[in-house]
Amino acid sequence: MQRAFSNLTVQVLTAIALGVLVGALFPAFGAALKPIADTFISLIKMLITPIIFLTVVLGIAGMGSLQKVGRVGGKALLYFEVVTTLALGIGILVANLTQPGAGVQATAQAVLQDGKKTAEAAKFTAQAGEMNWVEFLTHIVPDNVVGAFAKGDILQVLLFSVLFGLALNKLGDYAQPLVKTFDRLSHAMFAVLAMVMKLAPIGAFGGMAFTIGKYGIATLLPLAKLMLVVYATMFLFIFVVLNLIMRYYKLRLGPYLSFIKEEILLVLGTSSSESALPRMIDKMERYGCSRSVAGLVIPTGYSFNLDGTSIYLSIAVIFLAQAFNIPLSLTQQLSLIAILVVTSKGAAGVTGSGFIVLASTLAATKVIPVESVALLLGVDRFMSEARAITNVIGNGIATLVVAKSEGEFDEARHQLALQGRSVPEERRPEPAAMLPRIEIAQKDKATQD
Repeated sequence: MQRAFSNLTVQVLTAIALGVLVGALFPAFGAALKPIADTFISLIKMLITPIIFLTVVLGIAGMGSLQKVGRVGGKALLYFEVVTTLALGIGILVANLTQPGAGVQATAQAVLQDGKKTAEAAKFTAQAGEMNWVEFLTHIVPDNVVGAFAKGDILQVLLFSVLFGLALNKLGDYAQPLVKTFDRLSHAMFAVLAMVMKLAPIGAFGGMAFTIGKYGIATLLPLAKLMLVVYATMFLFIFVVLNLIMRYYKLRLGPYLSFIKEEILLVLGTSSSESALPRMIDKMERYGCSRSVAGLVIPTGYSFNLDGTSIYLSIAVIFLAQAFNIPLSLTQQLSLIAILVVTSKGAAGVTGSGFIVLASTLAATKVIPVESVALLLGVDRFMSEARAITNVIGNGIATLVVAKSEGEFDEARHQLALQGRSVPEERRPEPAAMLPRIEIAQKDKATQD
C-alpha cells in the first residue's frame, strides 16, 4: 500500500478525486483554492524557458548538419498545419451531424439576458478586438532577449535558442566547453523539475477543487450534449486519427499513452497544458526521440499544433450558430475553417485564450453575435481539460513523427521505455549526436595529458 501511494500517478489520481469531493461538498472553500493551483503552475512556468533554451541549444549544437535543423522545422510546421486543419474539419463535420445546439435556444436567450454573464463575456470579446494576427507573427522576434525570458514567451525564447544553437554548431570544437557547461546546467534544471513535481498532487487538488467549487457540476446539465460531443470527438480523434498516424510509423498508441500518463493526469488536474511542457520534452527524449527534435517540436507545437483547441473551436462555432438559429451555408463553414486555421494559432499562452480566439473568429465572420460566447462560460472550464490533454498527446505524437521521418529515433531507448526501464531525469545521457564530438575532445585531452 505504501509503495502504491509513493507512485506519482496514484498520488495525482487521489488528489483529483479529493478535489472533486471538496469542490462538490464545500463549493466556497473549493473556489478559494485557486491560488494553490496557480502557484504550482507558476513553479512549472519558472522552469519552462531555461529548459527550452538548454534543450534546444544542446540539440542543435550537437546536430551535424544545419540543413537538418531547417528540415526538422519545416516538417514540423507542415505536420502541424495538416493535422490541425484535419481536426477543424472533423469538428465541423461532427457538429453538423450531432446538432449539439439544437434544443438549447431557450437557454441561449436566457444567458444573453443575464447581465452578469454578458459582462463577464464582454471582457473576452474586448480582448478579441485587440488581437492583431500580423503582430502575433512579428512578435515572435523579441526586441529584448532578457525580456523574452522574463516574460516566459515560449516562441521568442525558442527563436533565440535556435539561433544560439546554430552559432555553437558553427563554432564546432571551440564551443565544446560551453556545450558541456550547458549540459550540466540542463541536468540541474531537470533535477529542480523533479523536486517541483513532488508538489503535483497538491496543484492538481487545488485546480480540481476550484473548478468544481466555482462552476459546479449542475452548470453542465443545460449543455451536457455539447460536452458529450466535444469529449467524444476528441476521444475519436486520438484513438482513430492519431492512432492511424502512429501505426503508419510503426508505433503503438497504448504504450505511448501509458508512458505519458502522469503528464495527462497533471493536465487534467490543473487544466493547463503548460504544466506538462518541460516533462514532455524529457519524456519524448526518453521515449526515443533525439533531444534536438523534442526540444524544437514540443515548444513550437504549443502555439502551432493545438489539435484539441481546434476541435473545440470548430464545434463551438457551429453549436452557437445552431443555438441562435443561424443557418450556415457550406461556403460559410469552409470560410470558418480557413479563419480558424489562422486564429487558432494564437490560442496558446493567453489567459482565457479559448474565449478570445472564439470571439475573434465570430467577429471575423460577422454572422454569429460575438456576445453569444457567454453561453459557454459555465462549461468552458470543464472542456479545457479535454482540449489541453488532446493538445499534449498530439504534440508528443508530432515529435515522434518528425523524429521517425528524420532518422532521429533511437529504437533501443524506445524499447527500454516500453519495458519501464528508461533512464531517469537525473542521469540523462548526452545527446546521441553530440557523443562523437565529446569523445574526440576527451581523447585529445588524454593525449595532451
